[in-house]
Amino acid sequence: MNEMNPGENYLKSCIKEFSGLKSLGERSFAQIRDEDFFLSPDEESNSIAIIVRHLSGNMISRWTDFLTSDGEKAFRKRDEEFERLFYTDKDDVLSRWEKGWKCLFDTLSSLKEEDLLKEVYIRNEKHTVTEAVNRQLAHYGYHIGQIVYIAKHLESRNWKSLSIPRGKSGDFNAEMNKKSKGE
Repeated sequence: MNEMNPGENYLKSCIKEFSGLKSLGERSFAQIRDEDFFLSPDEESNSIAIIVRHLSGNMISRWTDFLTSDGEKAFRKRDEEFERLFYTDKDDVLSRWEKGWKCLFDTLSSLKEEDLLKEVYIRNEKHTVTEAVNRQLAHYGYHIGQIVYIAKHLESRNWKSLSIPRGKSGDFNAEMNKKSKGE
């Protein structure tokens, strides 16, 4: 068995968790109509398209030159990420989505165990690499949860569960038990 050191395990785990968040978003996108990307639940809430634009802007800012420059880049226009969208379409939204995730995964995959305790900055606030990665994992989880909630609300009764369907925990646990015993 190949022994993995704690730092390698942490980085591998982070990639898995970020991949899971990306999958939740994409499985939500697959259940909604193209026009649903642009619907806001109310005036104070963001549409899925706006959330994606914000996530992408954040990812590109945070993960570009991650070890060598502040995570809040001068090129980023954060406030503009939250403006209502009138000029885009689903393809543009998905292109932004992919561009942000590519930046994240390229950078995260390049990190080594010895990088984890290095210091990086986000808005002039010092973080270890581990703290900065955890900060982004929590931030993206928050916004992916919003995407899932909006998509589920829009699809209502037609929604296909992204995890264990309501009332099916016992079946799921029994199946997992069988798998763990090799049945």
